[in-house]
Amino acid sequence: MRSFRNLLIASILAGFFLLAYSCTPGACFDETNAYMKASLFLDSTGKQTAPDSLSLWGTGMDTSKIYDAKVSLKQAFLPLDGSSVKCKFTIMINGVYDTLTAWYSTFPHLISKECGYTFYHNLDSVHTTNHKIIKISITKNSITNQIEENIRIYY
Repeated sequence: MRSFRNLLIASILAGFFLLAYSCTPGACFDETNAYMKASLFLDSTGKQTAPDSLSLWGTGMDTSKIYDAKVSLKQAFLPLDGSSVKCKFTIMINGVYDTLTAWYSTFPHLISKECGYTFYHNLDSVHTTNHKIIKISITKNSITNQIEENIRIYY
């Protein structure tokens, strides 16, 4: 009888700890933001090259200054607005300003139970004013939270 009671108490305690552990929210270690990743290439060589200086502002965004005179930056992360179909950026490469406009569609994506939802985007087109930027090519239309190049900026 004593061993049955000890077994019952041990089972109840084990069940309590399992229940308590399963209700504890886990931590989110995944990247939750989906940025448009832009690699910078020197047009004359065709090689990925960091400009001497790169500044980037989001036109009409809450956080307007994204990069401020960054050096040795070969890839820039551009935040897109999930409630809009286009975003406009002012980009300054080596002291020359250009305006970059991206058109896209947005859809919600479940990352995990711990991390919740984020917005992914499908890139339709990208245009620039071509002052310093020679051309832009889209390498991957799907903008997710993975570190994958979406556009190439040739300057």
